[in-house]
Amino acid sequence: MVMQSYSYLEESHVCPHCKQKMSCCEAPAIHVGDGLGWGSDVLFICLNDVCPLFLKGWDHVDGQYGHHASYRYMELPGSKEGNVMMVGNKDAFKASVVDPEAIKTQNVRYAKEKEAIKALDTCVVDNNLEPVLTLLLDNAAGKENKQLALQRLLQINSLDCIDPLRNHEFRETYFEQDINMAISQILKNNFKKECPYCSEIIKAQAKKCLHCKEDL
Repeated sequence: MVMQSYSYLEESHVCPHCKQKMSCCEAPAIHVGDGLGWGSDVLFICLNDVCPLFLKGWDHVDGQYGHHASYRYMELPGSKEGNVMMVGNKDAFKASVVDPEAIKTQNVRYAKEKEAIKALDTCVVDNNLEPVLTLLLDNAAGKENKQLALQRLLQINSLDCIDPLRNHEFRETYFEQDINMAISQILKNNFKKECPYCSEIIKAQAKKCLHCKEDL
């Protein structure tokens, strides 16, 4: 679900029928009344199963329309104007509840990814590893952008990338292999190697580790 504005994440709506906090839910694709949609990607809906409106709605819908259905109280984001949503069972919309905190987190992550992608154009000239590592360490970043970041990593050729990359858990095995190959190349370019005992970076020609004192 992609929203143009996330201001609804700060909203709190209360059902006037039961005084319970309403849930933020994904809106149905089509408005059952006119087929034109709701004008919003989310709706605030009262999902309280003991709400008086919901409890009384079964008899009302059965008497009026002869259907087994009821009503849920609903409000649009940015509005306190009341409306009702017809539902066929008590579980309707419960699977489409939006987690505002999860969306906030995803929105921040997406913004950082876009900023890092833009910075890839100048990161080599600026010797700036930050946007490169931002993309490489983001398991949700796009594949093409991560591959571009990997190219920039080799161009920057800095040993400072090794610790954060070694300590990250990559989701894709193939990409972890690409990372390992890139690290090996950077070590070679800088005449360095990793100690097989303590993993510290040492001179490629070293016979004894400067850090753990093990013979190599």
